[in-house]
Order: sequence, then structure tokens, then C-alpha cells
Amino acid sequence: MVSAGRPADNDGAARCRYPRVNAARPASLAAVTLGRVLVVDDDEVIRQLIAVNLQLEGFEVATAVDGQDCLEKVREVDPDVITLDIMMPRLDGWVTAVKLREDPDTQGIKVVMITARAQEHDIRRGHEIGVDAYVTKPFDPSELIRTVRELAGAGTEAAAGDEG
Repeated sequence: MVSAGRPADNDGAARCRYPRVNAARPASLAAVTLGRVLVVDDDEVIRQLIAVNLQLEGFEVATAVDGQDCLEKVREVDPDVITLDIMMPRLDGWVTAVKLREDPDTQGIKVVMITARAQEHDIRRGHEIGVDAYVTKPFDPSELIRTVRELAGAGTEAAAGDEG
């Protein structure tokens, strides 16, 4: 049975009266993205949490399941920023970050390590490799967004400076 005011689809099910959001970004909106981010984490829940928060903020987001997947996708995605977990199968975040820094085509991409490893020697190692920022799990999504915005050059200060 269809409730009043809600038209039925062809199969008889009630349709939601709100339009569906098309996941594909229209070409006309491509120019307004804050930048492109490659989210790398083997935990699907964390990967999707990061991706959704960045997409809601206005970033174009691609994902990778581990370091090897990241290295395979990085040229195609051409990200401004990579969020990178440390403990992953196949290729961990440390080795991935080193490989990104050694390659002239990827060495300029900003890298944010997102990990539960918050010991001082881990943070120091990240900086020695050339990681641009370090966010520890559990993290506040607003902190991550602020960090990615700054690294992508989409910070609020930069936007305010353009006004005049």
C-alpha cells in the first residue's frame, strides 16, 4: 500500500519525496572542489568515515585499501593530499611514504599519517620521512578536515586573503 502524497515506483514501493543525491559530481561543480584527496586505510569503516567527512567538506575523494593500492592509484588520482594509515597489509604506511617521497612524480604530494601509533618515536620517524602532518586515532573529524584543508591550500585564511 502506498501512503497518501507519496507516489509509487513502478514496482509499487513508495518513493521518498526527497530527490536522491547523485554521487557523481556534475562537471559544473568540479571547479569548486577544495582539492583531491587519496584516503588510504585497510579498515573499511575508518576509510569511509574519512572519505565521507572530506566529501561533505567539498573535497574530491578517492580511496585505497593499503600502501600498494595507493602506489598503483596515485598517478591516476593525482591527489593534493594523501591520508595514510601506518599499519596495513601488503605495504605499510612507512614504506609507502618513503616510496612517495623517492618518486619525483609524487614527492610533492602532501601526506597526513592517520594512525593509532602516537608514540614520540613514531611521530619523529614520520617527520624524518617527510610526512607533512600526523593525526592520531581516535581523531576528531574537524581536526582532520582542518589539517587537510591547510595542506591542500584550501584553508580559511587563504580564502579570506583572496577577497582583497
